[in-house]
Amino acid sequence: MAILPILQFPDPRLKEKSAPVTGVTAGVSAFIDDLLETMRAFPGCVGIAAPQIGNQSRIVAVDVSVHRRGGQEENHGLLVLVNPEILAMGGKQLVREGCMSVPDYTANVQRAQWVLVDALSREGKQVILEAIGFEAVAIQHEVDHLDGYLFLDRVSSIKTDLFRRKRYR
Repeated sequence: MAILPILQFPDPRLKEKSAPVTGVTAGVSAFIDDLLETMRAFPGCVGIAAPQIGNQSRIVAVDVSVHRRGGQEENHGLLVLVNPEILAMGGKQLVREGCMSVPDYTANVQRAQWVLVDALSREGKQVILEAIGFEAVAIQHEVDHLDGYLFLDRVSSIKTDLFRRKRYR
């Protein structure tokens, strides 16, 4: 397992659409191990997508249970989603988002309150799950990465909704 470098905006690879995974092989499983180790190396990180580390495969990992916002509401714990597809979504919420690929900024982004997702598990089995609240936001954020979108693309007004990230010493 390895901690891999995170691509940062404006790297053009972050704007590419990812290719579907054709099967969960030993190589894909090894990559997922690296993806998870990379995610865990960043305190406060609740999700990561394969394109963020230069792999244009449709794979994401999400775990909001480790975050103060996600640990207080119902969630699925660690999710590894291969070829995730959002089948349905509903409700609206305005949330402050950040991203390892855009380390200097956060922004207010409009997201759905709940999502219904179809994907393959790490073991290659189909899973259909419903996520709400912070977990739904994290899933939408990571799936956006697979389609070449950053949270910056979802900001209504750069002037009023984009903020320089606070640095604590």
